[in-house]
Amino acid sequence: MISFNVPPCGPNSFRYIKETVFRRHTCGDGEFTQRCSQWLKLNCEISNAFLTTSCTHALEMAAMLCGIEAGDEVIMPAYTFVSTANAFVLHGAKVVFVDIRPDTMNLDETLIEQAITSRTKAIIPVHYAGVACEMDTIMDIAGRYGLKVVEDAAQGVKSTYHGKALGTLGDFGCFSFHETKNYSMGEGGALLCHGSRYTERAEIIREKGTNRSKFFRGQVDKYTWMDCGSSYLPSDINAAFLLGQLEIADVILLDRMKSWQRYYNGLLPLAKEGFIELPAIPEGCEHNAHMFYIKTKDLKERTKLISFLKSRYIETAFHYIPLHNAPAGKRFGVFAGEDRYTTRESERLLRLPMYYELQEDDVDYVISTIREFYYNREMPV
Repeated sequence: MISFNVPPCGPNSFRYIKETVFRRHTCGDGEFTQRCSQWLKLNCEISNAFLTTSCTHALEMAAMLCGIEAGDEVIMPAYTFVSTANAFVLHGAKVVFVDIRPDTMNLDETLIEQAITSRTKAIIPVHYAGVACEMDTIMDIAGRYGLKVVEDAAQGVKSTYHGKALGTLGDFGCFSFHETKNYSMGEGGALLCHGSRYTERAEIIREKGTNRSKFFRGQVDKYTWMDCGSSYLPSDINAAFLLGQLEIADVILLDRMKSWQRYYNGLLPLAKEGFIELPAIPEGCEHNAHMFYIKTKDLKERTKLISFLKSRYIETAFHYIPLHNAPAGKRFGVFAGEDRYTTRESERLLRLPMYYELQEDDVDYVISTIREFYYNREMPV
């Protein structure tokens, strides 16, 4: 069986975990948490990087730092994971969904402005598959209307937009280190932001609403409850596992890129003949090979292909059910404009196996099996 995903592991990951246990500091903000945060700051060229228990929690922190309150509205695509919406709904916001671009599956930047109302507080672009949204346009709109921008860059570690790391272009950026991501701590994430404006409050929110971070730095002689917050610190054990991968981040990236390109080259003949569509990477975007997907003709064909691949011992997956079609999406949100692409494109998309150290022979087997499905079946006239 070719697995859909195999979580990554670095050569030093288990040694670092052992070190945390022997040092008897396994809770949050230990040495390995700090080293991961430093790696993020250096590699993303950002002044603040807070390791969190999940990207969900990073988004929740961002919502709080944006000052989201009941009655506010936030704009985002419906083609995203539930956390993107939940983080803002938890604080009383109404979610305004807009359609996606069919080429990248990202928020259609040309539809944002018409969805803005007097209640709009933030725009939440989601960088699907580690491919950047059109951030220049989004930031221009946000600037003209005085809106915050929170990048859901869950899939975007090591991806860039015109040379700048995803997660560093808006007011806040949120990463995921879930086991399905390029770099993993099992469950985990990070919040990124520029400058000192949000530093102190972000620390307080992350530390259950206390100024505990100041206490450990010796800036106060005791810590106390300062604001609303929650427990957003990951265990240093998780951070130790992650650091072992971040140390070889470029090795992991190169390995994934080779698999991605091998898929692309091998499936290109099918795309040229009109059987499938392949991912599009806009000019100025450097992706991180987070996933490789194809698009079939329609949902019926995708279902048959999934079954065919499974019969050949290949695990695949489709992705999000658009949020505006879900019960909670209808309760907490509204779709602005026409759903031309969100539902249709989501029903066509199929994710292929993609992970660090995926073998070339396995990639070739997946390619040949997909070719077999299309070339050896009876095609309608």
